[in-house]
Amino acid sequence: MEGRLTGTPLDPTVNGGTSLPIRIQRRLETMWLFRYRELLKLLTLADLKLRYRSSVIGFAWTLLNPLLMMVILYLVFHNVFGMKENDFALYLLIGIVAWRFLANGTVCSMGAIVQKSSLVTKLFIPRQILVLSSVLSCFISSALEFLVLVFLLFFFGIEPTAYLFYLPLVHVVYFFMVYGISLALSSLYVYYRDLQQIWEVLLQAGFFLSPVVYPLSIVPPEILGPYLMNPFTATMQIFRQLLLYGQPPAPGGVISMVCAAGTLLGIGSLVFVRLQRRFAEEL
Repeated sequence: MEGRLTGTPLDPTVNGGTSLPIRIQRRLETMWLFRYRELLKLLTLADLKLRYRSSVIGFAWTLLNPLLMMVILYLVFHNVFGMKENDFALYLLIGIVAWRFLANGTVCSMGAIVQKSSLVTKLFIPRQILVLSSVLSCFISSALEFLVLVFLLFFFGIEPTAYLFYLPLVHVVYFFMVYGISLALSSLYVYYRDLQQIWEVLLQAGFFLSPVVYPLSIVPPEILGPYLMNPFTATMQIFRQLLLYGQPPAPGGVISMVCAAGTLLGIGSLVFVRLQRRFAEEL
């Protein structure tokens, strides 16, 4: 394993201290990512084990957390605000489970570089792999949550349709959205440690600025246009179309998700590649 984790091809300053162009660095790291697939697997499994190591009921918390949140939000929005959406409890649960992947994936991966600084300073590996493993572990947890959610919906009388087979594809596109954000956050966090508190505030704001706990129909028409520009609006709607309404995903929503995934992944990769040059110095 030691021989596989060391070497100079991934060092951006291997040619007599001269930095390689960013485009060449990207190509090298993409090719080497396949070589380090075993390391990626080990890091992902380690993140999963660490997450539930000291927990009494382990993975069950990932199911209890959204259920308890659903109960609280249901009591507030249904009884206090008089929300009359059909199957509102299930509507809430789908939104919460979907949003949890964004929140957990970005928060957990933000410290991926800082928390594994020894791998950054002592080994020449693609630094992106540290972020990828963290997001992958959250993706696996989210996939299991959705799997349980499907059975729960069936238990409450929501019959699955053939459109449910689109769910894994939508989830993968969502993964690239979260991974793109995580690349930017994890690289910025190396330099700005206050970013974690700022991001948590932004997540709370995004929770209520996206249709997670309320239907799109209550959004005032005058702000509906800008509201629909939020890529997570389309994401929430597509998950509900597949799981709750038995409908195919709206083409406009799919295009919005794919474009958002490509844009976020591109921006995140660009930020990460530019900032990773001084990771070792900052750590």
